[in-house]
Amino acid sequence: MRVRRHLPRGRDWAAVWRGIFDRLARRRFWVIAASLGGAFLAGYLVAAVFLFPAPIFAASKAVPRVLGLPLERARAVLEEAQLKPSDPIPVRHPTAPPQTVVWQDPPPGVTVPEGTTVELSVSVGPQRIPVPDVAGYEAKVAQLLVEAAGLQVGRVDSVQTAAARGVIVSTRPPPGTPIVPGGRVTLLVSVGAPTIQVPNVIGLTLSEARASLEQAGLTLGTYFSRGGSTARPGTVIDQRPAAGTLAAPGTAVHVILARGG
Repeated sequence: MRVRRHLPRGRDWAAVWRGIFDRLARRRFWVIAASLGGAFLAGYLVAAVFLFPAPIFAASKAVPRVLGLPLERARAVLEEAQLKPSDPIPVRHPTAPPQTVVWQDPPPGVTVPEGTTVELSVSVGPQRIPVPDVAGYEAKVAQLLVEAAGLQVGRVDSVQTAAARGVIVSTRPPPGTPIVPGGRVTLLVSVGAPTIQVPNVIGLTLSEARASLEQAGLTLGTYFSRGGSTARPGTVIDQRPAAGTLAAPGTAVHVILARGG
């Protein structure tokens, strides 16, 4: 009878070494990954703390509302909230007074890191309108042109010029002057050339002086009494313009009357 001995088979040394190398490779991968991750985290912390402070290290602030505030007050409010106001950006605004904040960025209520710069737009007032040139037009037409430009006629003053009576010769402010919308413009209307010789009304009563002036195409202006004269009380002792002066039609002549007693 033959006895067969069962001996263990020889090891597969190639497989063993492959397993060892695989384990070493995996371990080296995790060592390298951990080293790279640590280096990245350390670099981020250095940059965040010393170079560019990251938001996670800064306190958060809600941006206060500064719209409608004067510029200096808006700056104070932002600085109290530990935020930085920017240099003001000038903008035209139809209603806001000059030096009033009309826009902010970031807007009110937004949460931002402490020290964030808030951009401020500040009103410099409305867009100005140039006074239109209405010389040569009649007063009513000139008024319509001024109002169509967005301005108002404040008053109409008479001037003596060679232009025809009732024609606008200029404005105050002069044409082209920029003023705020709704600003007032004075129209200067011609009363014609000074072609009427002012009559002498000295020595006449007030009613006689008025009649004489109106007959000449002029009008009686202001009058008052003055004492210290030997003339008959109630009669004219002085007049302006003086007698003989050339005046435009409708010019007012002012007189002084002698006071009785």
